[in-house]
Amino acid sequence: MTRLYDDIKTFFKQQAELFPPEIYLISENGEESTPKTDSATQLAELERICQNCRQCHLSATRTKVVFGTGNPHAKLLFIGEAPGVNEDLQGLPFVGRAGNLLDKMLKAIGLTRAQVYIANVLKCRPPENRTPNVGEVEKCEPYLLKQIAIIQPELIICLGLTSAKTLLRVEYTLEKMRGQIFQYHNVDLIVTYHPAAILRNENLKKYAWEDFKKITNLYLDKTGEYMALNDGE
Repeated sequence: MTRLYDDIKTFFKQQAELFPPEIYLISENGEESTPKTDSATQLAELERICQNCRQCHLSATRTKVVFGTGNPHAKLLFIGEAPGVNEDLQGLPFVGRAGNLLDKMLKAIGLTRAQVYIANVLKCRPPENRTPNVGEVEKCEPYLLKQIAIIQPELIICLGLTSAKTLLRVEYTLEKMRGQIFQYHNVDLIVTYHPAAILRNENLKKYAWEDFKKITNLYLDKTGEYMALNDGE
């Protein structure tokens, strides 16, 4: 009974930290104004909480927490599976060869990392880069949900099969998920290949390019803004 009580107490403490009541200012005409803190400040506070997280055993083996990086007002949110060894060492998502390829893929549609936001389902690296388990996802997903609530992206792009299956709770193949528009907590979501998969199999590059062209079309539909395509990159 004591352990159950402690688990419940820990759960509600985490929820209180991640989802505090929003503070709104009321104008003279009685209308709600913007929240008291801006997105950058809220993300910084959430990152501070993540840095001190001990919700699962991965906290004991991590080198650094990999919170996420990019524009706190980004309209595109890219989500991977979990940090790898390079990310764990640097504390940044998608570095190394896979990160370099992602940068090139963004450049091909006229974007940089500074214009989008990049995160992972898990904030800590699983040992040996294994697939995240259910318990780890349950502990870490609330951080991702809070990031989404703060950033309010127009479109989420899942990079790789594992992140897509984890978030959508489906057992489809990546080929079946490509080209579809899913919903994740009321935000449109599409699925494409992880850059690491493209590095292992360059034949996937043409399919990833098709997906990124779809991203530009969805982006235009949602924002009215064009992105320059350059398939020569």
